[in-house]
Amino acid sequence: MRFTTYSKYRGRWIDALNLESLMDLLSDFLLDGGFAGGPHFHPYWGWSGIDEHDSLDALKQALLKALLESGQLTPEMLEELRGEGEGDAAVQQQIADLLDDLIQRMVDEGYITLDEGGPAMPGTVQDVTGQGKVDEAREAARTVNFNLTRKGLDFLGYRALRNLLSAIGKSSFGSHDTPHLATGVEASAASKPYEFGDQLNLDLPATLRNAIARQGLDDGPLDLEYGDLMVHQAEYRSSCATVLMLDISHSMVLYGEDRFTPAKRVALALAHLIRTQFPGDSLRVVTFGDRATEIPLGELGKAQVGPYHTNTAEGLLLARNLLRAQKKDMRQIIMITDGKPSAVTLPDGRVYTNSGGLDQVILQQTFREVAACRKAGVLINTFMLARDPYLVKFVQRVSEIARGKAYFTSTMTLGQYIMMDFMRRKRRRA
Repeated sequence: MRFTTYSKYRGRWIDALNLESLMDLLSDFLLDGGFAGGPHFHPYWGWSGIDEHDSLDALKQALLKALLESGQLTPEMLEELRGEGEGDAAVQQQIADLLDDLIQRMVDEGYITLDEGGPAMPGTVQDVTGQGKVDEAREAARTVNFNLTRKGLDFLGYRALRNLLSAIGKSSFGSHDTPHLATGVEASAASKPYEFGDQLNLDLPATLRNAIARQGLDDGPLDLEYGDLMVHQAEYRSSCATVLMLDISHSMVLYGEDRFTPAKRVALALAHLIRTQFPGDSLRVVTFGDRATEIPLGELGKAQVGPYHTNTAEGLLLARNLLRAQKKDMRQIIMITDGKPSAVTLPDGRVYTNSGGLDQVILQQTFREVAACRKAGVLINTFMLARDPYLVKFVQRVSEIARGKAYFTSTMTLGQYIMMDFMRRKRRRA
């Protein structure tokens, strides 16, 4: 005979914490634009890339900051974290255990994965105050890296999309509306004669009316002919292929402002919107620095800027080639940048760079790629994160050639501008 023993439930601090709210507070850390290439020194922009943002220790420090901002710690914990406590080892151990439990919960719920080992580092107490000697637990945490999963990226995309749409106001979701009509289930216009290939969504009253007008009413059965058939028409719904071009040149993290992280947040929001509301659409992401590269959406969280120039021409070329393979009614490029084109790829594969000004060789090749996009029917909408006069002139020229739009925005309003433009194009198809 089996017996079940029940014991009194003893609550833990983690049971009272809202993990989703913490993930929201961690979004800036998880999507940090950073600086690629590790520790790097350049005479113009100095030291970059010193911190290891993907280590378990960095994640714990970010969690501590999020917990402080959320106000979900006890007064004793807050005093220890601020260095105002009495150095109570029990409280410090409680904080360390809480961090380990939070990370384990993030792993269990599928938001992150760990490269090696588990989040718990037994044996010593972590120095949560940042004072004193770094212990073995913290040293061990530095050897374990974490990675965002697709679920984690999708959650951040959902939160970003919700925040962007709430800032814009109410927005109706739907497929791309066009002035064309097609046969479908939802009737929204007058019926039409049936043609081979149409969906057989019969307009019965109109069909019977045709048959009666042709043969009249009598006692016999009503014979239908091919020409009598009438079908309902519905609005034709188009699909759109989008390539999001992200500038990863060094200027995107210069001057004390991270411009790349907001751009990644917009990309995740667009990906979530397309997946949930417009499943017939597609979204690809291209980064362009010295060279242009397509990156999977699943790797977007790890993307960083680097000591690169801005090869806009190669980015447009790669984006156009990706869109060429997409059999969609609409094809567009959304380009996010903050600087002038300063590099082009030569026919022999070498990269020619000039950061001094708007080089005519670089400009001409860039404008040729813009013209090629227009010829291929690809719309280019440019979102410029700077307002220097020479950049305004360059962007206006791009928009004139491509018949697209130019938006001069900031990191605070970038997402709102992109989402409003994207939704507007979905509601009204030219």
